[in-house]
Amino acid sequence: MSALRDKASAGERLQKALAQLGLGSRREIETWIQAGRLTINGQVAALGARVQAGDEVRLDGRLIRRRRAAPEQVLLCHRSPGDDSLVERLPKSAGRRFIAISPMPRIDGGLELLTSDGELALELQRCVKDQVCEFSVRVNGVLSEAHLDGLRGGQLDGANHVDVQAVEFDEADEESTAANRWYRLRARGASGKDVRQLFERQGAIVSRILRTHFGPISLERGLARGQHRALTASELVALVPKLAPPPVVKAAARRKRAPSRRG
Repeated sequence: MSALRDKASAGERLQKALAQLGLGSRREIETWIQAGRLTINGQVAALGARVQAGDEVRLDGRLIRRRRAAPEQVLLCHRSPGDDSLVERLPKSAGRRFIAISPMPRIDGGLELLTSDGELALELQRCVKDQVCEFSVRVNGVLSEAHLDGLRGGQLDGANHVDVQAVEFDEADEESTAANRWYRLRARGASGKDVRQLFERQGAIVSRILRTHFGPISLERGLARGQHRALTASELVALVPKLAPPPVVKAAARRKRAPSRRG
């Protein structure tokens, strides 16, 4: 009995192991388990099942090759509003798919972060609420000071609220005209959907929202629409400090040689 208990407690939970392969989030994989789509060594997996090296795991009868995705695979993308084909143009890797971190609504665009590592996606999702993001918002006409004060209040529908840091007219934007004006809004933990709701609650007619900053990550001018690049290791650590490698311990200073006892 104890041997069976030891075997059951060994290995790694199935949903965690598959999330590390970039197959999906833990929650999504749990729904696959509940639906009976996953098997381990020919047996239908149950919630709480664990896998070890050498176990044969299949999804809908197809063998899953357990090769871990590179954890640093996080892409910064410049998505155009309405672009549905961006993910299709990203680097392909067998058996993996990209997961968007706090994705912008389809009709909007700008900075998007995507990863093929399910565990890393989970860590990034957890940090969203702490990140100050900046958005450029195009509205019809000019907003009054009363409207701007309403935006600064951060009130959403119901009891929901967004921590707005600043909102201002973007005087430097060359696309601003008498008909359309661009505004910059900075808010902690805000999604593109939240920003649209903020403006529409003030009666503004919003035609476009672009995310330009996600915490310490900015959408540089050199990255054209439809293009992407990989985040650097330092950028990733700036987003999720716990991913920083352990400090290098310097070798102890060489001990002083004992004084000679000669003569």
